[in-house]
Order: sequence, then C-alpha cells, then structure tokens
Amino acid sequence: MVMAVCQLLQRRLASSAAAACLSSAELRSHRSALFSKEQARQRSLYPRTEKIEVTVQGPGLQGTLLVMNRGASTPYSCTRHLTEWHMKSSALALVDGQPWHMHRPLTRSCDLTLLTFKDEDPQIVNQAYWRSCAALLGHVLDGAFKDDFSVELLKLPEVPVTAGAFCCDLVLDARLDSWTPSEEDLRSLTRDALQMVHKDLAWEPLEVSSSVALEIFSHSRCKQEEIEEKAAQSQNRTVSLYRCGDHVTVSGGPLVSSTGLVSQYEVVSVHTLGESEWGVRRRAQGLSLPLNLTAHHKAWKMLRKRAERLVEIPSSSSTLAPPLTEEATPTAPPPPQ
Repeated sequence: MVMAVCQLLQRRLASSAAAACLSSAELRSHRSALFSKEQARQRSLYPRTEKIEVTVQGPGLQGTLLVMNRGASTPYSCTRHLTEWHMKSSALALVDGQPWHMHRPLTRSCDLTLLTFKDEDPQIVNQAYWRSCAALLGHVLDGAFKDDFSVELLKLPEVPVTAGAFCCDLVLDARLDSWTPSEEDLRSLTRDALQMVHKDLAWEPLEVSSSVALEIFSHSRCKQEEIEEKAAQSQNRTVSLYRCGDHVTVSGGPLVSSTGLVSQYEVVSVHTLGESEWGVRRRAQGLSLPLNLTAHHKAWKMLRKRAERLVEIPSSSSTLAPPLTEEATPTAPPPPQ
C-alpha cells in the first residue's frame, strides 16, 4: 500500500515537471495524438465486416430494421438511412435502453431509440446537453490564455439543468491569481464558444482502460486523480473520454453528438472559490439553450441574471443529480501491445 502511494506521488510529480516543459497547445496536440492512436487500435479489433441488426424505435419508426456493420456503424450512421430531420435533430441515443453517444460504434444487434430535445420526456438528453455545454466551456478556457500560462481543468461538476447554469472548475497559472474577468473577457469567451458552435464540431467518444487514460493525461496531476477515481467506480476499470477538435476531456456521462446542437450560449461569470490543493480554484458558469429552443431577449436576460449567481455544489455532486453513465462494454478494451 505504501509503495503504491509512493509510486502515485512520483508519477504526479513527474507529470508536473513534464507539463512545465510543454505549452497548452502542445499538450492538446499530445493528448489528441494519443487519443487517435487508441481510437485506431480499437477500430482494428474489427478487421472483418460483420453484420448486425438494429431495430429502430420511436414515433413513425417502429419496426424499422437496419442492417449495419459491427464495430463501425454508429447511431448517427443509422440516421443516414432515415431522414435528414433525424440526422440533424438526434442528440443522443438509447441502445437497449441505455444512454449511448451518437458517434459510439455499435457492437451487437440491438434496439435503438433516437433522442431529441423535442421528446415528451427530454430529461436524459437535457442532462447530456448541460454536461456538453460545460465540456465546451472547458474547451474554450483551455485555449483562452497565452501558451505560457497554464490552465488546469478540474473535474466537471455534475449539476442538474435546474441549477440554472452549467459549470466548469479550473485553476489558472499562479501569475493570474489576481485576475478578475471583465465583461469584455466574458464576451470574448462567449465568442470563442460560438465559433465552435458554428463549426458544428463532433464530440468523439472513446472508452479506454485506465492505463491509456493515465497516459493521455500524464501531464495533469488533477486529471490523473479523476481518472483513478472513475476507474475505481467502473466495473471494467474503464474511463469515458471525448474529443472535440484537438481538446480531450474526461466525462462522467454521455455528451450530445456535436457543438452544432447549441442555439444560444453565453459565458456569464467566473467565481473565485478559494485555495485548493491545486491552487486558486475558480468556477466558470454559463447559460445555453439547444437547437430549436430559443428565448426572447427579456426571458434570456432573466435567465442570465440567475445563471450569474454562484452555483453551490456539495462535496459529493451526486446528491444533486446522479451522473448518467454510458452502458459498460461487455469487456474492457484489450490493452495496447
């Protein structure tokens, strides 16, 4: 036990020293390259084309049977055989009743339900959307500062939509401890987010072993701790990663298919929470509405005022809203050779 703790501390100290040698852009490129490497390895596990049957459920779709490719076809691939509306409006899927990302490969014959923001009960897709907005905010913050200033993104708080704002916790370079964002700073962060929305960037999912996740985030002590925590809670000791552009993040639940599903989006505040083991902890907050759901400027102003207030999160955010986890794969991906 003592040896394991010593090894953990040594790895974190080593990662901290290595991170000091790389710029933020170089770190993003490094993580994205390792993500691509593992993604290619997993795809190579299905060298032969094997067919699976996907039964699509939903209004007007009952009984629709699609023959797809195991390990290659995704729920989004299935929408290409339906209508343009299904392609553009489907934000998340259920595979045999379990939340499933639109770009996550299907590995067996299954029942597929496509979820949209217009569903009678949109709770699951709304929570995935809120989580995705927080991940997008992390993406923006990760690249918002000069490369010689470090940005440490902490574990994304899991907050319900009813909290009024999505959140992203972070620690900035110690040289920025006295920084307080101006209204223009917040507008600049909002513009950066809306540029990503306009590009309609896909959130690429990847379920990896804890060892692969630790390698990808070898330069982040905070992310290593989060990965170890999530792996300990997983039946197969796997971790869910997502990539948007060159930004890779750890997620406690499924995200929506792409940034293009955002309609209105605004970064409204950054609160200073105080000292932590990583440095001065801050909580950035934002407000958003998804595609086809817009608010009049007066209603948006009221929502924005509420979203500016600090979202208080208990030490265990699961008391607010248990994170939705994607269905565990039958077995963890074989380790890299």
